[in-house]
Formats: sequence, C-alpha cells, structure tokens
Amino acid sequence: MKSECKICAIKSKAASKLSDEEIEELSFNCALVKFHKMDSLIKQGTFSTNVAYLRSGLAKIHIEGPYHEQIVRIVKAPTYLGLPTTFGDKINQYSVTVIEEAEVCFIDINAFRDLLNSNPGFSYEIMLELCRNELEVFHRCANRTQKQIRGKIADVILEFSNKIYNSNSFVLPLTQEDIGNLVDSSRESISRVMTEFEKDGIIRFTGKKIEIINKKSLQLISANG
Repeated sequence: MKSECKICAIKSKAASKLSDEEIEELSFNCALVKFHKMDSLIKQGTFSTNVAYLRSGLAKIHIEGPYHEQIVRIVKAPTYLGLPTTFGDKINQYSVTVIEEAEVCFIDINAFRDLLNSNPGFSYEIMLELCRNELEVFHRCANRTQKQIRGKIADVILEFSNKIYNSNSFVLPLTQEDIGNLVDSSRESISRVMTEFEKDGIIRFTGKKIEIINKKSLQLISANG
C-alpha cells in the first residue's frame, strides 16, 4: 500500500494535514485489510501494536463484563479505532467487531506517534476526534440511565436512520440481543417494544429490513424518554 495513501479518496482530516513526505512515511507503515461481518478488529486484553483506520463499513465497540457483553457504541467509517492506546495504556481496553463488511488500514503505532509529535495539525485533528467520541459516550450513558426502554429503542432506530444510513429504510445490522447489550435491556424487552412499534404503525419489518413509517412519533418517543 506504499503509494496508495497519497491518492486515497477516504483520507481522514488528520491525514490531509500531512506533508507529501509524511504521507509517504505513513504509507510504508500501513496495511489495508478487508473484513467480513463478525470478524474481530481489536480484541480486549491484547497488546496494541497498531492504530486502525476504518475506511468503510460499520463496527461495534464492546467491553466484556462479568455477566455479559456491553456494547459501548456503533462506529461508522471513516473513523479511527484504538486511539486511547496511542496515548496511554498499551493494552486494548475494549474489543471492536465488524457488523458490516469493512476495509481497515492498520497503522504502526510508533509511526503514528511520530506523526503526532512532528505535525501539530495532525495532532489537533486526532484530539478533536477523541473529544467527539468522548462526548458521544457521555450522551449515550445519560440516555441509558435516564430513558425508558421505548425511548432507548427509538434512539437506536433514529441513529441508524439519521447518522448511519441516511434513510428511513435499512437492514438493521444488529441482532435483538446486540440491541439489548447496547441499551442495557433484555432481548425479550427489545422484541416486545419492536412489536409494539410495528402494531402502532411506527415501523414496519420485512424480513431483516426495517422501514420507519411514522418518524414524528418515533422522535416524540425519543424526546420524551
């Protein structure tokens, strides 16, 4: 991939701040890998040697707890993964698993750190991404603790509609168990509320495909919690 970074159409804002020489250095320390659904990108508890740049696809960030998996957030390309280990602990504190076919650039962590030290513009964009990610986690945590199950599920559906697919009709890439792990609820509760939404004419299921029929009602449920 040594010449591809310079002509990459999915270059990050941070990478756009690099000089031609720095882009060339990045290319020599980067490998592009394709992943299928349910493939593991990062494994909790393992030693970190790379920063991952998700070029395409979707992934879930999750943490293994004492009783079950906790999904922290869903990430859409393009975005960096594994940034916390760049600045702090060398051990991955969470796992990342593909939920929609993806392409990922793995960047050697030492080369990435060198760019952070030598290029202020690159460092600034990386810090902005870290801040955005942290704020998103804070908001999600507040919603988990303060909203009822109907509001939580409305949030999930609207997030996929507005932020991920930009469409009112899409194939939900998560199982009901995954959604339960995302909003701190049981699979049975997720199934019950989804059925209620369909009976109320808010959504419609066709196999794995979900269509939002009454988005205003879904937004009201989200807003009222």
